[in-house]
Amino acid sequence: MLLQASNISKSYGVRPVLTNISLQILERERIGLVGVNGAGKSTLLQILAGELSYDSGEIFKAKETRIGYLAQNSGLNSDRTIYQEMREVFAHLLKLEQELRELETRMADPDLLSDEKRYEETMNRYASRSESFREQGGYEIEAKIRGILHGMGFGDFPSDTIVHTLSGGQRTRLALAKLLLQEPDLLMLDEPTNHLDIETLTWLEDYLRGYPGSILVVSHDRYFLDALVHTIYEIERHSSRRYTGNYSRYIETKAAEYAVELKHYEKQQEEIAKMEDFVQRNLARASTTKRAQSRRKALEKMDRLDKPLGELKKASFSFEIERQSGKEVLHAEQLAVAYDDNELFSQVSFHLDRGETVALIGPNGIGKSSLLKVLTDRLTPKRGTFYWGSNVTIGYYDQDQSGLNPNHTVLEEVWSAYPHLEEARIRTVLGNFLFSGEEVFNKIASLSGGEKARVSLAKLMLLNANVLILDEPTNHLDLFSKEVLEASLIDYEGTLLFISHDRYFLNKMAERVLELSPAGITAYLGNYDDYVEKKEELAELKAEREKAVAANASKKMVMEEPLTDYEADKLAKREERSRRRKLDQLEADIAAAERTASEIEEELAQPEVFNDYVLVQQKNDELEQTKAQLEQLYAQWEELME
Repeated sequence: MLLQASNISKSYGVRPVLTNISLQILERERIGLVGVNGAGKSTLLQILAGELSYDSGEIFKAKETRIGYLAQNSGLNSDRTIYQEMREVFAHLLKLEQELRELETRMADPDLLSDEKRYEETMNRYASRSESFREQGGYEIEAKIRGILHGMGFGDFPSDTIVHTLSGGQRTRLALAKLLLQEPDLLMLDEPTNHLDIETLTWLEDYLRGYPGSILVVSHDRYFLDALVHTIYEIERHSSRRYTGNYSRYIETKAAEYAVELKHYEKQQEEIAKMEDFVQRNLARASTTKRAQSRRKALEKMDRLDKPLGELKKASFSFEIERQSGKEVLHAEQLAVAYDDNELFSQVSFHLDRGETVALIGPNGIGKSSLLKVLTDRLTPKRGTFYWGSNVTIGYYDQDQSGLNPNHTVLEEVWSAYPHLEEARIRTVLGNFLFSGEEVFNKIASLSGGEKARVSLAKLMLLNANVLILDEPTNHLDLFSKEVLEASLIDYEGTLLFISHDRYFLNKMAERVLELSPAGITAYLGNYDDYVEKKEELAELKAEREKAVAANASKKMVMEEPLTDYEADKLAKREERSRRRKLDQLEADIAAAERTASEIEEELAQPEVFNDYVLVQQKNDELEQTKAQLEQLYAQWEELME
């Protein structure tokens, strides 16, 4: 046990934030902390890190436990260079290294060589210090620093870059890099995936999976949570609840538990209604009055179940179009964008057809947002042309929310964009976006990032545009708001072009992926996982061809014709590898389904289950669904084995 919190409560004035929160963290555990914006997740991390007081409860921490905490947007700010800042983590080892260099100099002194006793003492001291330096990883310092900096996106930065000259997002990334180098026993991270591009996100996931300590992370990135954590703590309605498994498993378990609790509640309500009806009809009759009195006493003693609360209120909205666009929506040809003399990209050519859902991806700083600004006439390209098709109306979502007036109230902001609408209509829309009562009079400047995002989405929804261009639409949204946004965009009948680093969102939404690079755009059919698989296949093929070319060159063979037979053979091998990957995944899915079926059958044999006919029915339904799933998996497996 590294850390345990029991019954932690925290209020701001009369407003409770956390009530009797309990959690425990074991060695090497990976825990995700989830809940809607404002639920108190960041507050709990601050309390556990010792940076915020709490009203009641207890926190127990193992004596030697070192805690590392990274708050949201808490970047480094110093006059040191990036490299100096990272080396500061190893100050004790660098001091030991300096002592070793001094001892080496001393051992080379002729005067010391002539004094056998002093020389032996110095040699022993050097051996001891050298062993300590090795055991503590002194010889790996430079490699560790380079590896972490490269993984976190600083590999190409000049070594003399001063920290305070970096952007806010870069300084936050650097703070995370420094924390990873420190390797605390418990790593507590509040939204660590903010400001990271997909390549850096993927590296961070891999690194954290092998991290030697425990991790407690707050994140709205579902893909990240699924890949990393094995336990979920949910904070909802000020209290906490623990779930085993990753985020997807938590969603399934929570829904199943709610369904069971609701059935139990409804069953008890039916029993209560029958008993109350019996009492009412029979209490006054002499022949049945004793039975009626007995039922009434039973009702009085009954431990009544509370109705399960179910889900919190979610935003509710849909994107509709006023009219349909032409079949060809957008054609871009040889676009280039530059700031001063710095050209971000060139030769960007692509098209959009009506009804397509297309994702634009690429590393941070490549110019993705700039490309969207070109397409919406917010930026003039250096070269190239583009034109929109017939009957196109564009709705643009800016990740920086620069279109919001900080001096407006929420109501004024939306109403000023649509002055022809009645106030009641505006208030209804804002209510759907969770702004109710007096909240519509809050100033835009006082809103959180998530609240500003909901205001922008409300304005966008009312536009009824048939083309939506969205720049990081899931930024600042909590997990539940992201799901609502996804559902509304899936039902959208227009054309969608969006930028996102949210791989779960990319997988759910994208039908085509456009990868932006300095030299242009490469298109991939499918969603994010399809894109990753295709990139891996292309990388393998390239490596194999380079290996073959190198082998042929070493034999001094000059090939004037392409290696058609060779490539055909490699294609067949690649397809076989793809088939094997699918088979491996199917076999893993079959094993998981068989385990689930076995677990359900064991549960059906337990007295607390088979004595509850409602629970038996539910378990039987789950078993049938699992067996049906198994049949489909077996069929797919047999097809691949043919």
